[in-house]
This record gives sequence, C-alpha cells and structure tokens, in this order.
Amino acid sequence: MHSILPLYQGEELIHSYNMIKAENIQKSFGSLQVLKGIDLEVKEGEIVSIVGPSGAGKTTLLLIMGTLEKSDAGTITIAGQELQKLKEKKLSDFRNKHLGFVFQFHQLLPEFTALENVMIPALIGNVKHNQAEKKARELLDLMGLSGRIDHKPNELSGGEKQRVAVARALINDPLVVFADEPSGSLDTGNKEELHKLFFDLRDRLNQTFVIVTHDEQLATLTDRTIYMKDGLVV
Repeated sequence: MHSILPLYQGEELIHSYNMIKAENIQKSFGSLQVLKGIDLEVKEGEIVSIVGPSGAGKTTLLLIMGTLEKSDAGTITIAGQELQKLKEKKLSDFRNKHLGFVFQFHQLLPEFTALENVMIPALIGNVKHNQAEKKARELLDLMGLSGRIDHKPNELSGGEKQRVAVARALINDPLVVFADEPSGSLDTGNKEELHKLFFDLRDRLNQTFVIVTHDEQLATLTDRTIYMKDGLVV
C-alpha cells in the first residue's frame, strides 16, 4: 500500500497527496502538434480514465506520464519526484521500480511461462530470484491463475494473458499502473472481469490507475473521466 509515499527528491523522503501532476504538457511529431498544453492531477488511490476520439492524444499523454515518451515542454511529477530532472539511468530505474504498464495486447514474452513473465520486472530491478518468484506466485494466485503458472502465453486464453500482464505490472509494487486500452482485445465476459479486477486491486492495495480507453462501460465505472479532444483536455 502507498498511504505514505516513500519517494525521494535528492535523498529526502517526501509525502504527496497528488500521485501525478502534469503541467503544460506539449508534444509535436513533425509539424503535427499532438498535445497542446495539458494540465491534470491524479490523486493517490484514484482510478482515472482518459477518453476521447482517435487522434486526441490520449496514448501520447499516457506514454509521457509513464516516461516512455518525452514531452517537448511541461513537467510531470509523480509522488513528488519531478521526472524531467532525472537522468536517463535514474529515469529507467524509476520506471521499473515505481510504474506498471498494461497494454492492449498484453506483450508477454512467448518463450517464458506466466510465472517467468511476471518475474521479469523484479529481476531487472535486482530483486533476488526466490523473492521475485514468491511475489509472482502470490500475484498470480490473486489473479486466480495459480493453476496456470507454468503455461506459456500460447496456452492461455485472452483474459488469462491480460491478468498475467496485470500481475507483471504489479510485481514491483508500483505507485501507478498505466493501462492503454487494457480490455480492447477482450470479449465481453473477460472485459468485465478485468474491469472488476482493477477496482478489487484499488480496494486491496490502494493502487492508482490511469486508463486510456474507448470502452464507455469502463469509463463510467472509474472515479473520474478526463475527456480529450484535439490535444487538449475538454
């Protein structure tokens, strides 16, 4: 749980009620300005959806907040840490330790089992193998997948693969999970299960979620919906 956020600015411990603060985020690709000065805040333990038409800039904003893409202007602060101030190595470490990601097509590595896929971010973060395995088993059990841990992705259903991806996103106890169309490739039953899972995780772990979605049902369930159009919040 993240009731007190153990994040640092320099080496000082700080506390933040705003989990994410984005200020004046701008991004262009060539002559096309995709984000035109976005300001938003996300509270700790909040589940926020970002919706809008294709081309509104939703995924670009998500990737910038998740440090996978750089903005041209503006600042992103997560748990009090201003991310633009971090050099590449520290930014990469921050991403691995404090941010989780769930994508539309799960992006599991096909040659590894469900257990191994979940363990990978922990091992990258130099967690001991036996500790990473223990945590991965606990998470897969939480996802209802304890009987599928030795299965490779091609032996899992779409819903199972996405739950493995959620477990992988949670392995390092992230401050925020960023999800991009997480239920976009799922049938109705699996979609509803995944949506319920997000809220269960928030209730159990006080997990913060930022979700880009076209799914109106999911957007109506979230604590708050941010509407984007033409690179702006409307």
